[in-house]
Amino acid sequence: MKKNEEYIVEILDNGFQGEGIAKIDGQVIFVPQAIKGEKVKIKILKVTAKVCYAKLLEILEKSKHRINEDCETYAQCGGCNLRHMDYAYTMELKKNGVENTLKKALGREIKVNEIISMTQPFYYRNKLLYPVGVSEKGETVMGVFAERSHRIVPVLDCKIQDRLAQKIAKDILEFAKINGISGYDEKKLSGVLRHVVIRIGKKTNEVMVTLVVNTLELPKEKELVAFLVTRYKEIKTIVKNLNHKNTNVIFGRKNEILFGDGYITDILLGKKFKISNLSFYQVNPIQTEKLYAKAIEYADLTGNETVLDLYCGIGTIGICCSDKVKKLLGIETIPEAIADARKNAVLNGVKNSEFFVGNVEETLPGLLKERKLVVDCVFVDPPRKGCVRSALESLLEIEAKRIVYVSCNPATLGRDLKVLEEKYEIGKVAVCDMFGWTSHVEVVSVLGLKEEKKPKNQ
Repeated sequence: MKKNEEYIVEILDNGFQGEGIAKIDGQVIFVPQAIKGEKVKIKILKVTAKVCYAKLLEILEKSKHRINEDCETYAQCGGCNLRHMDYAYTMELKKNGVENTLKKALGREIKVNEIISMTQPFYYRNKLLYPVGVSEKGETVMGVFAERSHRIVPVLDCKIQDRLAQKIAKDILEFAKINGISGYDEKKLSGVLRHVVIRIGKKTNEVMVTLVVNTLELPKEKELVAFLVTRYKEIKTIVKNLNHKNTNVIFGRKNEILFGDGYITDILLGKKFKISNLSFYQVNPIQTEKLYAKAIEYADLTGNETVLDLYCGIGTIGICCSDKVKKLLGIETIPEAIADARKNAVLNGVKNSEFFVGNVEETLPGLLKERKLVVDCVFVDPPRKGCVRSALESLLEIEAKRIVYVSCNPATLGRDLKVLEEKYEIGKVAVCDMFGWTSHVEVVSVLGLKEEKKPKNQ
């Protein structure tokens, strides 16, 4: 096969990212937006020693799972890469993808016991993050980056972003255009407004607006604030964030509160949480409640346990189960998140918790030695890269009765479970759809200490 050649192929399967998989003379071909069972016409875009990548030109025989695309920017944005499939089929793909990934890592089959799907997989995101830039015509534009580029595609109606957040963002763009607030030009490293970030408490309807700027001076700043808070009573705080570096990182480290106190609140499993613009907070709180409820169920708490909440963020999992444990200790590397976790503990009247700043691998051993703790259960919710080896080794030394591992990356989950299997048996595994219409998925699994490792009094 050569680049630009065209073929007619049958799609044999779908990969974990939703891409169609075909074969010609044993050569694997990945075809985005194609569905298992379809016959399609493709054009080869790239040929490597192991696989080929192709573009879908025409669907000759359509899958029963294909649906009409309902988003005008779907083909350009690439965010909802499963939007051409019916929702039930996307869940089947995610389940199969998790099982195949864990099988590859562990060398045997691990079945997903539960699938936690979304009741309404639309307009679910509580965090809108739109870049602001300059078009080829020199106009200020806002929207999403086109797939694999930094070209901004204007968005009329994103099917997964909160409707109110989208409305506020559009008004900010119109105000910027009328009042000469320029978008950021990545090539010239000039302009003022880089990103508009809007967070909304789904249970409280409180809104935070963050304006990420390239220069400390924001033209018509007071007028913009007055315009927004007058128009939207839901807006509780507005923050200006300075980021003048040539970087893909969205936020800088310097914040200036323009209105309110810099926080909004939301409610998870009956607990209230204060959220700042730099706080990590799951983007789908409706599904987060289901995910955390499942994690707490898997922990099988009695009220007498000492529990560790590792990579705890603003304390969400730990605080949600705080009334079911004797002692709670959380560790997180981001100081601002720990400050929020401590405030959230006070906000909810939680007196049996402590939160510590530091890397898990460095902080945990010293904490255990200093406190001489006997840990009964551990919640682990790391970033996509998973746990570093030394953190896993600390968990093996602790020998807690149960470890509940929450993961947004099945590949690193499988890698880490293989290490923990030295002393633990993998119990139930649940898949939770936090990111409808995308290939991303959350997984929660419970590990029990092997019988030969348990103290005789357990």
